[in-house]
This record gives sequence, C-alpha cells and structure tokens, in this order.
Amino acid sequence: MAKKHSQPAPRKPRADALRNRERILEIAKEAFTKSGANISLDDVAKQAGIGAGTLYRHFPTRDTLLEAVYRTEVENLAAAEREFAKTMSPVDALRAWMLLFVDYIATKQIIAPALNTLVGGPSKIFEATSILIKGAIQGLVERAIESGDIRPDLDPMDLLRALVGVSNVASIPDWPQSAKRLVEILIIGSRPVT
Repeated sequence: MAKKHSQPAPRKPRADALRNRERILEIAKEAFTKSGANISLDDVAKQAGIGAGTLYRHFPTRDTLLEAVYRTEVENLAAAEREFAKTMSPVDALRAWMLLFVDYIATKQIIAPALNTLVGGPSKIFEATSILIKGAIQGLVERAIESGDIRPDLDPMDLLRALVGVSNVASIPDWPQSAKRLVEILIIGSRPVT
C-alpha cells in the first residue's frame, strides 16, 4: 500500500509582504484617481517605497492592479458593515455605512472609466462585488428593522438607489456633500411612522 503524501498548507504571506501590498494598493488608488488608467507602475512602486519587481510580483499587469484596487474598496466597504454592526447601534451603523458608501461611489466613479479599459469591460468585476454591497446593506437594514429604528417595509435597495441616483449628478462639484446630507434625510424618512 502506497503512502499518501499530503500537500503542505500554503504559506501565509509575510507581514512585510502584506504591508507592501496594502501600500501599493493605497498609492495606486491615489494614482488611478488622479491620472486614470494610464498610470506608471514604476512611479507607483517608487511612491510606495518598493522596487518595481516587488510591485510586479504582486500585480503583474496594470489591469490586475486596477482590479485589485477596486475589489479592495468593495471589501473594505463590506468589512466596515461588520465592524459598524459590532460597535454601533443599528441605526448609527446604517448611517455610518451609508456615508462610507458615498465615498465608495466617488471612488468608483473615478476608477470606473479606467476599469472600462479592461478586456471585456468591468461588468464581471461589478457583478461579483455588487453581491458584497447588497449583502452589507441588507444586513444593516435588517438589524435596524429588528431594533425598531427603521420601518419594516423598507427595501435596502431603495437606500442604495437613492445614493447612487444623487451621484449621477457628479458633474456638480459638491455632489458628495449633497449625498451625505441625503443620508440623514433617508434615515429620517425610514423611521417608523408613529
């Protein structure tokens, strides 16, 4: 009987490798925001304080870096929902997450044109990440309904649609401030009728 050889568990990335990856994503987000899709990866590496080889080891192409920046933004949004739910009252968690969502929309609007340069367009990326966003708002609204802070007939997607709708007037310079004011209006309008 032959012995089975088990595969060793994949090694966890070293702490410095994780820090490098996070730093690259942070610098790249700023660069994509400022310059669009045609950023210099060598400049990103230099600003992150790492060698170009380290950047290319993490992100072999500009497209993989762009996708990682976008995906990280969405993952941060989903993680914030979990953190807010643990540390805040249900209605405060919902409000804080919606305010964060406004910032996410601003980033998405800046990064989306660059994502359109990916082969096949951004639809697959947006599809996969929209599940995380819908799950986050759903969880927050359900918690706020259970606590009695929000009407039981509230559809979480209505809140998202309202915020995305106001972002469609992004040509107005202060639309993020307007969207943030809208968050409070939406929260007040979502309270139970007494």
